[in-house]
Amino acid sequence: MLKLFSLPALGAALGGFVGLRSGHNPYYSGPVSDHYDGVKFFNPSGQNGKGFKDLVRWRLADGKEEWPDEFPSPFRDRPPQRVEGAGLRVALVGHASFLIQTAGLNMLTDPVWSERCSPVSFAGPKRVNPPGIAFGDLPPIDAVLLTHNHYDHLDIDTLRRLVAAHPLRIVTPLGNDAILREAGIAAPIFAHDWGDRVRVSDAVHVHVEPAQHWSARGVLDRQRALWAAFVLETPAGAIYHVGDTGFGDGAQFSAIRAKHGEPLLAILPIGAFEPRWFMRDQHMNPDDAVRAFVATGARQALGHHWGTFKLTDEGIERPPEALVRALAEHGVAPERFRPLRPGEVWEAAAGA
Repeated sequence: MLKLFSLPALGAALGGFVGLRSGHNPYYSGPVSDHYDGVKFFNPSGQNGKGFKDLVRWRLADGKEEWPDEFPSPFRDRPPQRVEGAGLRVALVGHASFLIQTAGLNMLTDPVWSERCSPVSFAGPKRVNPPGIAFGDLPPIDAVLLTHNHYDHLDIDTLRRLVAAHPLRIVTPLGNDAILREAGIAAPIFAHDWGDRVRVSDAVHVHVEPAQHWSARGVLDRQRALWAAFVLETPAGAIYHVGDTGFGDGAQFSAIRAKHGEPLLAILPIGAFEPRWFMRDQHMNPDDAVRAFVATGARQALGHHWGTFKLTDEGIERPPEALVRALAEHGVAPERFRPLRPGEVWEAAAGA
């Protein structure tokens, strides 16, 4: 069974098959909205992922490319303690985990230092490269931004280590605060809806913005907690960070541009996209990511969500290969959209 279904995929899909029968939300209670029906959250587009039968069809199909047991990155970062003022330094830890340093603040997105992204430590997707920043080399962490509750984004073991070592606060969409508190995460947690603006410091605010995705931790809680993207309002400029999303009709990306102006930086997922019939609603492929980048008008993009955990069917180097083709097709210079490896750093040019 474990060979056929990874535990996160099986649990999540069973959540869709079983959990929607329940009229209970253990994480959140609030007013009905255009993306919350009183029990579960949903994408207004109507694209809300697949169910158990589709999961079985996917896992039994051919076309899965093997990954190597190890895919070491040539980079290793030892970040400075702080980056002050309008300076901006962004380092990929791995998968969707970034260290963002600006305005004297150190922020982590979806931090995962564990060997596996799974509800158990002995099975599930295992990392094929170590974190690009050793845990002991982290500077003081001021804030953690959690986009949603899938195991490759919300890792309780890592959060416990971080909270024990750093006096941080956590910003996350609605409902995920209950998951964190139940797990004993003893940090200030700020849970917000799409459209909310959260003060992190006098100089930095976080906007919680829509993403087309879904959520689940087990077999009865599908779509009981919200998912989101973030826009960081900083002295360096706006940073648009997406953990997971489908492209949909692209309106969510043009809406970012209309609301926040053209971001300085877009951090976009480019991996976990095959097979398209199954993944399209929840994960962008590189062509989607380039179209999203163009729609936002961002000056620079960084690609993530590839090359660390095998979650889907494509080979380990297919995302950057497909990104090269997509950039050429859309007439975007390759240096404007870099598919980062763990430990690789991007810094904003002075006066950017």
